[in-house]
Amino acid sequence: MTPTIEPSSHGKPPASNNAIPLIVDVDGTLIKTDLLHENVMQMVARNPLELFRLPAWLAKGKHHLKCELALRAPLDLANLPLRGETVSLIHSAQAEGRPVYLASASETGLVQQLAERIGGIAGVFGTERGGGNNAGSAKAARLNAQFGEGGYDYVGDRPVDLAVWPSANKVLAVAHDDRFVRTIMERFPEAQIIAQPRTRLAYYVKAMRPYQWSKNLLIGLSLIAGQHFDWCSIAVTLLAFICFCLAASSAYLVNDLLDLPGDRAHHRKSKRPFASGDLPIVNGLVLAVVLMAAALGLSLLLSWRFVFILLVYVGLTLSYSLYLKRRMMIDVVVLGGLYTIRVLGGIAAGETEYSPWLLMFSLFLFLSLAVVKRCSELIAGRDAGKEPAPGRGYRTEDLAVLLPLGAAAGYASVLVVMLYLSSPQVSSLYSHPFRMWLICPVLAYWISRALMIANRGEMHDDPIIFAVTDRISWLTGVVAALIIAVSV
Repeated sequence: MTPTIEPSSHGKPPASNNAIPLIVDVDGTLIKTDLLHENVMQMVARNPLELFRLPAWLAKGKHHLKCELALRAPLDLANLPLRGETVSLIHSAQAEGRPVYLASASETGLVQQLAERIGGIAGVFGTERGGGNNAGSAKAARLNAQFGEGGYDYVGDRPVDLAVWPSANKVLAVAHDDRFVRTIMERFPEAQIIAQPRTRLAYYVKAMRPYQWSKNLLIGLSLIAGQHFDWCSIAVTLLAFICFCLAASSAYLVNDLLDLPGDRAHHRKSKRPFASGDLPIVNGLVLAVVLMAAALGLSLLLSWRFVFILLVYVGLTLSYSLYLKRRMMIDVVVLGGLYTIRVLGGIAAGETEYSPWLLMFSLFLFLSLAVVKRCSELIAGRDAGKEPAPGRGYRTEDLAVLLPLGAAAGYASVLVVMLYLSSPQVSSLYSHPFRMWLICPVLAYWISRALMIANRGEMHDDPIIFAVTDRISWLTGVVAALIIAVSV
């Protein structure tokens, strides 16, 4: 284990250290994220009720808060995103025979784990219970006591490090914006900027997952089924679509922030903006609140029923992210329900009558797709030789039950369509209702093909995204649209 360095009583570097040591800050400098923020999100993910303890812990000092979080929500640092420029700087210093230390305001145990991951670290300085927060002037005092003023090079990335740099032999910085660069260069003209990461607008757009908005096209299903094509119905449906897009993006942001360890261990999800460290966690929380406020604000322009349905959707998505996604079978029922709620939202926005046929069809079809989603994840893990994600409640052997269950639910949706086409209601909506029967084999084909592709391990882990990006699915949709057109 990397030793924790205690301040020297002489205030000078140890005699064995002939080279000036390199002191490296952790949060934002060595890693692209912040350990305190990571701790908070993981505590909320594991036990949301613990969130109410944060003010009490903070009242006892920031150092106490960090120690409590490190104890109650231990982090897996193996996949934490490192800043390449800083790692290269460390390796260069080590190659020159210079000792490298990590100095952070984060809890000492976490800093030690990072030191072990990097390797060759001479020691660490961190925040300890009862020892005060190791940041700013407190960090400078510890470093000066150990190495002497001017006896070390220091690399940091925050305004709080301005209290450390005056005592350093050499100023090195990671600058997150141009204003900070100017501040550093004005005060330390000889400073070296080792990295200038940029938070791009594209990162925020990617984090909002706009491709997922395609799911919200389900809001227009009632418009098509009931043949309500007047401008007023189209306008309110479009507004409802926007509300669900904003609310969905807000929910995806929260879900990504709560599931950072799982995403970083995933070959594709590790590239998401928060998992990769391209976006700060705090920025994600702020954006999630703004998007949710915008969704709820716009929903007030529609009926109270739509507002209620949107609130149910928000509540379910948050419950899913915090707890329900870890409960076997409950998660797929909730996922199927979230798709169906979008259909209900379209009905409420247009203030049209609820169709039991449409709701039954939606429930069975989307339950089938939710099961396919879980199957595709299990199959991908099996083929990669990995165990299923911990805490999800599924095992690889469950595929023997899940795949038939997905097929049964999918074919049940086809049966609902057949029963609907046999009802008197169809004759009042379609001039040639008999032609509508062609929809059934088309739908059965698409469901069967999706199950086959999932079983082969070729399915995207979200079947809706698969449908949007799959040419055969588009062709199937065009054929279905043509059948409806010639039946009207």
